Amino acid sequence: MARQSGLVAAFEAIVGAGHVLTTPSDMAGYLSEPRDLYRGVALGIVRPASTQEVAAVVRLCNESRTPIVPQGGNTGLVGGQIPDRSGGAIVLSLQRMRALREIDLASNTMTVEAGMILAHAQAEAGRAGRLFPLSLASEGSCTIGGNLATNAGGTGVIAYGNARDLALGIEAVLADGRIFCGLSKLKKDNTGYDLKDLFIGSEGTLGVITAATLKLFPKPRAVETAFIGLPSPAAAVALLDLAREKAGGEITAFELIPRIGLDFVLAHVKGARNPLAARHEWHVLLELSSQNAEGLGPRLLDMLTAAAESGLVEDAAIAASKAQRAAFWRLREDLSEAQRFEGGSIKHDVSVAITDAPAFLEDVQSVLKETAPGARLVAFGHLGDGNIHCNVSQPVGADRAAFLARWGEINEAVHAIVTRYGGSISAEHGIGQLKRDLLPQVKDKVAMDLMRALKRTLDPQGILNPGKVL
Repeated sequence: MARQSGLVAAFEAIVGAGHVLTTPSDMAGYLSEPRDLYRGVALGIVRPASTQEVAAVVRLCNESRTPIVPQGGNTGLVGGQIPDRSGGAIVLSLQRMRALREIDLASNTMTVEAGMILAHAQAEAGRAGRLFPLSLASEGSCTIGGNLATNAGGTGVIAYGNARDLALGIEAVLADGRIFCGLSKLKKDNTGYDLKDLFIGSEGTLGVITAATLKLFPKPRAVETAFIGLPSPAAAVALLDLAREKAGGEITAFELIPRIGLDFVLAHVKGARNPLAARHEWHVLLELSSQNAEGLGPRLLDMLTAAAESGLVEDAAIAASKAQRAAFWRLREDLSEAQRFEGGSIKHDVSVAITDAPAFLEDVQSVLKETAPGARLVAFGHLGDGNIHCNVSQPVGADRAAFLARWGEINEAVHAIVTRYGGSISAEHGIGQLKRDLLPQVKDKVAMDLMRALKRTLDPQGILNPGKVL
């Protein structure tokens, strides 16, 4: 107790007494995550306001061998931002570090601190007449530091890439408190290893990201959005091929939605409406964006006409206003939340080669019929980049707790199929605690050895987010 009191006092001296939280009520919001799969215990929540304060806190933790769990908006879905139950770790919250440091329009870059909320970064770019294209369902609360630490994906990956692809440079605090100053605006820099990529996607296990220089893009002058009904995932893949032929780089979203998922949204989300006259087994939310304000609408219509004539598309609605576009997107974005009203849901964030997606989904459905009769597959997501969220809702009327108790068993069955197709068990959510023990079973042995070597080199005392990833 004396040691803990001394540490708390030392943290208070660095960040201020009001920014070290130690009472259960003050800490509660930092110690559980959105799915409530993980609940942790902490020595305290430390909330620095600058990179220098982060460095001082980390240096003290390294000297005292106090574990650190970095945390942004606490929206992660694999438990990477939650401490264990030992109570010896601090949660290092970056939420006070929200500053916009610079926008450079000539370089098309924006430098922001790690605690800036993603939606605020989008808004700052918009005010400057630019686009920051990273877009996630949690963008109203997730932070740039967390996005980079998990290499977040989202709906725009087909056109702009993951978070890693949108960062030119980062600033990070190392385990010994040193500051890595890598906030470069350069698009070309071949002076050795690209060190920023060590920290992006490392989930806070190799360093604490404190700021980043992000790529900006011109705002689209025209956006066209279509909600499309089609018979199968195979038709959706064929439609994607046709869309690439007709529109190429103008495709900025290609989201797959199953009939059951749409039914859930229509049943449980107030105001949600089906844009199509009839029900279809599968749907695609397709969006095109262009700098050329002319011709995008006719190009979309031409594409859909060709797809209908070839039997790929059964029906389609094109948004005629911003309100209709928002309504289309709401059907996709509320899908995960709508599942909650149908009882327990066992989640899978996986990716396979786009061409394998139809066969992969058939195999998953077949395995579920054998292993969990009555369970309902709700497979949706970013088909344009091969990332599918294979969520499995409990059978109607089943016991929620009993179904969720089969999480490991059903995960194993689905992940075995993913592995057979050469896919990934974590497309965009990360490893965290949820998939840590599974990782060595699916990752190349040499790759695991290299990851462990990096961890030992950059964090020899093991204080940075222990028990996560490795």
